[in-house]
Amino acid sequence: MKQRKSIFSGNKRTLLLAVIAFILLLFSAVGSVRAALTYYSENYTAQMETYDIGVTLVEKSAQSTKDISSRDYSKSSNDWKQTQGALLQDMLEETNGKLILGRNYVEELAVKNSGNIEEYVRVYISKNWTNADGNKETTLAPSLIELHLTQNGWLIDESASTEERTVLYWPNILKPGETTAPFSDTLKIDDSIGKKVTTTTTTEGGLTTITTKFNYDGVQFNIDAQVDAVQTHNAVDAIKSAWGIDVEITENGTLSLVQ
Repeated sequence: MKQRKSIFSGNKRTLLLAVIAFILLLFSAVGSVRAALTYYSENYTAQMETYDIGVTLVEKSAQSTKDISSRDYSKSSNDWKQTQGALLQDMLEETNGKLILGRNYVEELAVKNSGNIEEYVRVYISKNWTNADGNKETTLAPSLIELHLTQNGWLIDESASTEERTVLYWPNILKPGETTAPFSDTLKIDDSIGKKVTTTTTTEGGLTTITTKFNYDGVQFNIDAQVDAVQTHNAVDAIKSAWGIDVEITENGTLSLVQ
């Protein structure tokens, strides 16, 4: 687990929780692969508030709903309480342990306020491919990793989003114990990746051999979900300080982006 040094000053705070899931694609057969998962969490704190703040990433698969990772600060103990897990652990149970290209797997991700104060939350989602050497595979588009976004109340920051990265904001005050609507509902790997093959033909001793090789044998896809929480007290200034963006907040606490 990789962790950054915490920074404390002033009276505002933000929390970052990151979860990364990797699935290794080994094209030993069309439409079936093996899977491996890796988790790490980074966090940073800037400008402390005098209350407890916390955030939890919640995942619902076809098998269960569970808290994947959480990061909560307690002023009374002046310490962080952290739990950590791995995304997508139950995903392949839908298909007996094999990843089927083109299938929509249940992958509902949401954010829960696990602290004791009201907060606003932001989610960063990034997607990319890496090859067998561990380097980024630029010949494969991140869009082939289809984490379907529900947009069920979530705001997409179009100015900060790219093909590889999506930035989302929950516009409502998230009260302690409350969970947002899911920002995703399914995950699919485009089956076109399994159709990209190279065929070679050799003839020796009167025997002709045709060999087919998947062009992207050994590639893996990477999904990174990061969650930030910012207090609602002096929220416009706190969000500007923590996230570097301008927002407007109505009397009832609804947040909107200032483009």
